[in-house]
Amino acid sequence: MRGVRNIYHHFYTFSFFLVFTLFRPAFSIHVNTLSPTDSLTISSNRTIVSPGDVFELGFFKPSSDTSHWYLGIWYKKISERTYVWVANRDNPLLSSIGTFKISDTNNLVLLDHSNNIVWSTNLTTRDVISPVVVVELLDNGNLVMRYSNNNNNDPSGFLWQSFDYPTDTILPEMKLGLDLNTGFNRFLRSWRSTDDPASGDYSYKLETQGVPEFFLWSEDVPIHRTGPWNGIRFSSVPDMRQLNEMVDNFTDNKEEITYTFLMTKTNNDIYSRLTVSPSGYFQQYTWIPPLGNWSRLWALPRDQCDLFNICGPYSYCDYANNPMCSCILGFEPKDPRAWELKDWLHGCVRKTELNCVGDAFLRMANMKLPETTTAIVDKSIGVKEECFERCKKDCNCTAFANADIRNGGSGCVLWTGELMDIRNYISGS
Repeated sequence: MRGVRNIYHHFYTFSFFLVFTLFRPAFSIHVNTLSPTDSLTISSNRTIVSPGDVFELGFFKPSSDTSHWYLGIWYKKISERTYVWVANRDNPLLSSIGTFKISDTNNLVLLDHSNNIVWSTNLTTRDVISPVVVVELLDNGNLVMRYSNNNNNDPSGFLWQSFDYPTDTILPEMKLGLDLNTGFNRFLRSWRSTDDPASGDYSYKLETQGVPEFFLWSEDVPIHRTGPWNGIRFSSVPDMRQLNEMVDNFTDNKEEITYTFLMTKTNNDIYSRLTVSPSGYFQQYTWIPPLGNWSRLWALPRDQCDLFNICGPYSYCDYANNPMCSCILGFEPKDPRAWELKDWLHGCVRKTELNCVGDAFLRMANMKLPETTTAIVDKSIGVKEECFERCKKDCNCTAFANADIRNGGSGCVLWTGELMDIRNYISGS
């Protein structure tokens, strides 16, 4: 048997709730923009507020029992203080003296009690010329530095923007992924704990080797992957259409390989965010005004089968089975004794070698696509039959699937290496 040759997939949603609260009394003095003659200080209680009062930037302490101060952005209208960006997360101010301003070199700087720079935008030094530089917090949560005469909020005119330097949260219109012109890869990193915004152990980052997909990492160890983009969403991420106001967008061209999402409803009382938690979950929260709290719509990993490559190569995980790991049809455990002891690390091997003549194709439905680091995509192939023929002619091809599931399927993903990190999704769950 030729092994796994055509893989389809399905997925399910997983819902529960979590309240995330970091509280500090609201500031009382607000400005809309910051000019070179202005500054924010801890003692002044001044903040920058977006035009529609959606977001607020200022100084905060994440808990009452710490002397550490940070500059950050949070939602202004909602009752639970929720931070979405922190400037100096790894270099806190150690006293209640701090200043945020535009420097003489047209950089944003955060100064401590000795006027030492603890955080800066680190832009190339420019002469101070007219028009002047201003800082503004936009209603999408993006802190931008621009010339004062560029007031149309066109990102191409921004001198700097916080969206390029996310912390643990992605907001609507914020991009994660790779800028192919600069080589800059935007990714998320968790807080160290719920009351410590320092860089934590978990990160969520786009892997562009092979077919692009996001990985959730624990330091340098992969613990979950999203599967590749299937034309609608990443194949292992729960169906976000349960939130009708949310639209996913994945861009893969010569300029960038990025993901973002948009909220189509203009009602500013509905907010949604994706975040990496200090405990190692990538999750979606939505603020539900009638309930007055954050609802966690889903979290990854969902169960043990979502853990990266838990069953080893040429096997698949099914959480409804006991044991949950099974060899693909035509394969057997590489180490039978370890397999009996539920040590699945070595996975499975073929019972008979391929001969490239009489090999058959096994259709595996409702499956998460195998890890794609060594896979390739041919977008010129239009239908499943063409993908079948392409794989059949290559003796090294171990599996294939449509790259885009829309309109009956198009494009072709081809695997030539070991098939890893496959799981079964229960239909209808």
